[in-house]
Amino acid sequence: MSSQTKKSSGAFGAIFNVVAILLAYGAALLIFNKVMGNPANFEGGNPAGHVLQGNILGTIYKGGFIVPLLITCILVLFTFSIERLITISRARGKGRLNVFVKSVQTSVSNDQIEESQEACDKQKGSLANVVKAGLKRYRELQHDQSLENDQKVIALQKEIEEATALELPMLSKNLVIISTIASISVLIGLIGTVLGMIRAFTALASTGSPDALALSTGISEALINTAFGISGSTLAIILYNYFSTSIDGLTYKIDEAGFSLVQSFSASLKK
Repeated sequence: MSSQTKKSSGAFGAIFNVVAILLAYGAALLIFNKVMGNPANFEGGNPAGHVLQGNILGTIYKGGFIVPLLITCILVLFTFSIERLITISRARGKGRLNVFVKSVQTSVSNDQIEESQEACDKQKGSLANVVKAGLKRYRELQHDQSLENDQKVIALQKEIEEATALELPMLSKNLVIISTIASISVLIGLIGTVLGMIRAFTALASTGSPDALALSTGISEALINTAFGISGSTLAIILYNYFSTSIDGLTYKIDEAGFSLVQSFSASLKK
């Protein structure tokens, strides 16, 4: 992959991220105002009044303007989680990685480099891309008479490292967005909680009898935002750890295959 191609891909990725977040916020506002704020959810059809007993959507609407921000976080989380699932699935390629690695190791030990390259073309994953780049260089170095054996081994290692460096950024891309949501979702929820408690205490401090509507609204705002914030953060942490573990496993397989390829090459030079 050329540097120009990587720059174009990076620019497209940045635009996609911004557009996805803006669309998520627009969808969150639509859900908040049209679905949760539907007059049918409130007594007398007035969203500013009391929520119908047992109406969950109306209760969430009483969480206030912080709720759309929390819904945005959840929608963005789902969007980029789906994107990561698709990307990591493609990076895994076809078939089981353990079987593929053992197959390549066997073929290379028998000097069946071309057969191994064909297997990489069928596997079509990040591991296969790295192995194929190493195999191509492997065959070239076998016929290179201008380098010493130690230099050939170093050249093969460098080729594998460069191929790995091209694949790894794609695997970890956008994970920072998921980890950020895990952090800010709770904080945004806490802001809503504080604002709700301020409204509740203001209602209690009013002269005469407390404003029951303002009091219930404030308590609803505090509890709803707390629930949304914690839920979004918990889900983001679970998904981030899942993706990180999947990427670590794939990276380990890439390192294992690269090390095996170098070891086989080094052994073949000593024969």
